[in-house]
Amino acid sequence: MSSPVPTLTTKHWLIIVIASIGFLFDTYELLMTPLVAAPAIAELLKLPPSNPIVTSWVGNLLTIAAVCGGVFGLLGGWLIDKFGRKTIMAASIFLYSAAPFCAAYATTLPAFIFFRSATFIGVCVEFVAAVTWLAEVFQDKKQKEKWLGITQAFASVGGVCVTVMSIWINNKLKAGGLPSFSLPAGLDGAVGSWRYLLMTGILPAIPIALLLPFVPESQVWKEKKASGALKRPSFGGLFSPELRKVTLVTTILSACAYGIAFGALQVTVARVTPGLPELAPQAKAMAPMIAEAKALNTQLNALPAGDPGRKELVGKIKENAIQQAPHKKVVDEMSSKVQFRQEMGGLMGRVLLAVLLIVGISRVALLKVFQVPALIILPVTYFMLFEKGGEAFLWGYFLCGLVTVAQFSYFGEYLPKIFPLHLRGTGGSFATNVGGRMIGTCMATVNTSWLAPLLAGGIQNVRPLHVAMAAGYIATAMAVIALLVGFFLPEPKGEE
Repeated sequence: MSSPVPTLTTKHWLIIVIASIGFLFDTYELLMTPLVAAPAIAELLKLPPSNPIVTSWVGNLLTIAAVCGGVFGLLGGWLIDKFGRKTIMAASIFLYSAAPFCAAYATTLPAFIFFRSATFIGVCVEFVAAVTWLAEVFQDKKQKEKWLGITQAFASVGGVCVTVMSIWINNKLKAGGLPSFSLPAGLDGAVGSWRYLLMTGILPAIPIALLLPFVPESQVWKEKKASGALKRPSFGGLFSPELRKVTLVTTILSACAYGIAFGALQVTVARVTPGLPELAPQAKAMAPMIAEAKALNTQLNALPAGDPGRKELVGKIKENAIQQAPHKKVVDEMSSKVQFRQEMGGLMGRVLLAVLLIVGISRVALLKVFQVPALIILPVTYFMLFEKGGEAFLWGYFLCGLVTVAQFSYFGEYLPKIFPLHLRGTGGSFATNVGGRMIGTCMATVNTSWLAPLLAGGIQNVRPLHVAMAAGYIATAMAVIALLVGFFLPEPKGEE
């Protein structure tokens, strides 16, 4: 006869609230980047947002932030095992809360990149610290699995929240309803909406600061540490004979999941959506305007900084942007719809995973529940449904989000169980940050800078169709590798 499930205490509920806030704002802080990067860089460099230099620096920002997040996130995993789960989780949340707030006041590009990279570092550390903490503060197995799944579902809510906040800020600015807060103004004398959005990054620090004094450190880690029985964490320990296999397998699987997300899903909104058949009239109308804008920006970049001719060219570029605006609005509306479907798919995937965890499916079998359908859904969406467009593509993209994002929650539940106590932070961080953040995220660059140009016969010929095809190839390859490598994934000890 099974023992009764322990009643949740006030401390347990506070832990659940803190973890949910942390996971929600993990995504909130990260998904600020596509909303603020281009307008921020354009303002700081005093260039139009359509300028190729701005586009190039957006790519550089993503690469720098991902590398910093991966490297320092890996160090953060070691700190989690060294100094405690709650301590490092709190520090990481305060870091990714303060960094975007500081970025809102940036007046130079290096300062902006520094603070955005610091945000990525905080997020990379927080995820591992939070799942490790949650896995150890709940003593009952069923409660642990249930709340690891449920709290991680809030990560998908973060994407919706940052979009809603961005819309609210833009509407308030149009109505003239926001104070300046001494924020630096742009060339037009107004404070950019991107600065206000970055300021909202401070929000998670407020409830966390109020609640943290009332929740405990991981008791099992604390007791081992106090007794002197806790082994020293080391990266070398991950490659000991008993852990080498699981370290490599989880790192590869994490790389594949992030590879699908960044090499396919993330590029879809901005680079694939404009090629949908229902947007063909807008694409046809904008083609000559885009060609004119490219020519004007090329002339602008050829002139030295103080040349009086720059002002005239900037004026022409602005006129061009005004001409494109009605057509671009239609494209942006469809992009928002596509993004929303993916976010809802991701949320459904996290919820479905939480339900299956409660049901009690074995961990290896549970991963296959999402890996096997991904082999069909991903190529069908990008090779077939993209050309059809409409609801068929939107629902396909919804399912792509479901089968991909669910795997992120899966590793959040699996990794703390498979590594020993003294290496839980280090091992989880290695798989997530080296595999996911450093290797997996590179698939976005592989798509847009290599594979799509290869399929198009040159970077100047790249169209949304080529990016979609590249996304399909990358996603399918990652799904096949993940399925094959997944057969080597061990069942956690003590799990059925």
